[in-house]
Amino acid sequence: MNRRWFFALATSLSLLASPFAFAQSAEAPDAFIKRLSVDVLDTIKNDKAIQAGDVSKITTLVDTKIMPNVNFQRMTASAVGRAWRTATPEQQKRLEAEFKALLMRTYSGALAEVKDQTIVMKPLRMAADDTEVTVRTEIKGRGDPIALDYRVEKAGTAWKIYDLNVASVWLVETYRTQFSQEINANGIDGLIAKLAERNKARKG
Repeated sequence: MNRRWFFALATSLSLLASPFAFAQSAEAPDAFIKRLSVDVLDTIKNDKAIQAGDVSKITTLVDTKIMPNVNFQRMTASAVGRAWRTATPEQQKRLEAEFKALLMRTYSGALAEVKDQTIVMKPLRMAADDTEVTVRTEIKGRGDPIALDYRVEKAGTAWKIYDLNVASVWLVETYRTQFSQEINANGIDGLIAKLAERNKARKG
């Protein structure tokens, strides 16, 4: 995965944050993504600390703004695959924590690349009774446009994101392949230890 992919994914994660995160009632999924995108891109462009990759500030942003808009348990479970069902509640909790830390530390530096990018919404294909849809967007700025898609599910009257597709690469599928190899070799505890090791190394 190259730096442009990292940038696009970091942008997509950041776009989920909004001071209106809890005001999603009856919104269409594409309207939900568009509103958050415009609001948060403006926030990032005006926040020098986030642009500089301040991990502490990004973590606070994630905890207070992003997580309410993401079904992160489903995202983690999908990335871990079949082994998730046999993991203990404590193992599942640790997997979520380490996966979240991995994503934030992997992509935090890419936020500095947010300058004059804009989001273009693609036509939404959705039936009236759909509870899971894909919202397709495109990031435009310097260089070629980057396709960015969101898989979202309906949670009550709101929508939550459970997967991202950046330039034809689905986030969950990418990590499932990596995680599967580690689980097959060393089990769930081995994967937790590997993620913790990677996150610790990034702190140094």
